[in-house]
Amino acid sequence: MSEIIIYGSFYGTTKKYAEALSDKTGIKACSYKDVKDINSYRTIIYLGGLYAGGVEGMKKTLKNLTDITNKKLIIATVGLADPADKQNTDHIKSKMRTQISPEIYEKACIFHLRGGIDYSKISLLHKTMMNMVYKKALSVPEEERTAEIRAMIETYNKQVDFVDLNSLEPLIKCHLMSP
Repeated sequence: MSEIIIYGSFYGTTKKYAEALSDKTGIKACSYKDVKDINSYRTIIYLGGLYAGGVEGMKKTLKNLTDITNKKLIIATVGLADPADKQNTDHIKSKMRTQISPEIYEKACIFHLRGGIDYSKISLLHKTMMNMVYKKALSVPEEERTAEIRAMIETYNKQVDFVDLNSLEPLIKCHLMSP
């Protein structure tokens, strides 16, 4: 095997993107929990949901890469924040840098996809965390609220779905380019 799509998803939005990408490319998709030997793949596409400031499963999965010289790496994050807002993507990238080595970060093509949330399906722990984040967001003065903070406030305790499978096209184009 030379190509794989790996995903880290808690509630299914990232898995939905991974499966759609698999359908479009013919590359097998699997959860990061099921990857045995990441070094056996030449092309690695990692999709990870954003949770508590990190990309689900990315650190655990990519730390096992021993030689990235001849590998193609594509990483896509999936979260509520609008990826069209540079401030959002800058924040996501700064958090990613704490999870992976500088070599992997520099080598990877990085994309950001918009996900969704359904508060009726999240765990008690996540509800508690989101409640704390929500309360903190409300305490930020209106004029200092970023687009990410405003989106958090607007979507809190609701069911929202921003999934756009057409946003996978740039990943597919990147995949088709030579390493």
